[in-house]
Amino acid sequence: MKYAPLSAILLLALACGDGKQEAAQQAAAADSAATAASARVLDLSANDMPLEIALPDAQLLGTDQDSIAWKEESGKLEVRAGEHFGISISEEPADIERLRGDLERDLLRKNTVLSSTPDRIIYKSEFPDDPGLVFIHFYLIVPAQGRTFIVQDLDAQRFNELDVTRMLDAVRAKAAA
Repeated sequence: MKYAPLSAILLLALACGDGKQEAAQQAAAADSAATAASARVLDLSANDMPLEIALPDAQLLGTDQDSIAWKEESGKLEVRAGEHFGISISEEPADIERLRGDLERDLLRKNTVLSSTPDRIIYKSEFPDDPGLVFIHFYLIVPAQGRTFIVQDLDAQRFNELDVTRMLDAVRAKAAA
């Protein structure tokens, strides 16, 4: 009983916080809003994909140059812009559960799911022999005009969680004309 007042003070302090989390959330929201306002929109209709990509502003990406290339060997469209944006898009059935199974069975890397919803998964891959070699990946399902597209980060590039969030937020179905 003599610790009850101390417990109450501790709980009150934890509930109030120091405002850092709220400030971080507000900063992320402001960054998202600023990025959306200054984004360049790529229309992928010419590539037979009813999708749009809102690239973050050139200052964030470090370039105002982007490239869209069809990769015949993989059957995927690649969109790149600087070192912080690189995605592949394919039209195929969605299967997050298969991906989860593949991640669990991976003998080469240790994979950790960071977040997951029915239409996306973000995961971290680490090589046990090289703890400094960490990759953040994502898998996004985008339904568009009765078709299903899978968007993923490019394996050849290393992205941080903020890059992945920007790429996830950049892809959207194009409104039907």
